[in-house]
Amino acid sequence: QVQLVESGGGLVQPGGSLRLSCATSGFEMNKFAIGWIRQAPGKEREGIWCITASNLKTFYGGHVRGRFTVSRDNAKHTVTLEMNTLKPDDPAVYYCALRYPDGGDCPTLGHVYDVWGQGTQVTVSS
Repeated sequence: QVQLVESGGGLVQPGGSLRLSCATSGFEMNKFAIGWIRQAPGKEREGIWCITASNLKTFYGGHVRGRFTVSRDNAKHTVTLEMNTLKPDDPAVYYCALRYPDGGDCPTLGHVYDVWGQGTQVTVSS
């Protein structure tokens, strides 16, 4: 069963950092691109980053430019989103996702995926 599980969310002060992790199972991760997407209350899902198995990265999220970075460890079956200088407009549920079964490349639209994790909540507050 294809599964994605996010972790690492929580409460952080403005200017702080968080590292989100996406643990994958049930498929050959080294053949698939994985994306990070977020959704704030009352807003649509917005893509942030996508990273292919060969570490090609596609950036969708202009609002987080220079603050969020993505990486992956195929051996550990994980994808990481490093979030720095968090701002009051960053709170959201953060998801990792993939297109399955044909998901070797990142999607043109950063929020269009077939399989999603359950999400992890990020809150930014002083």
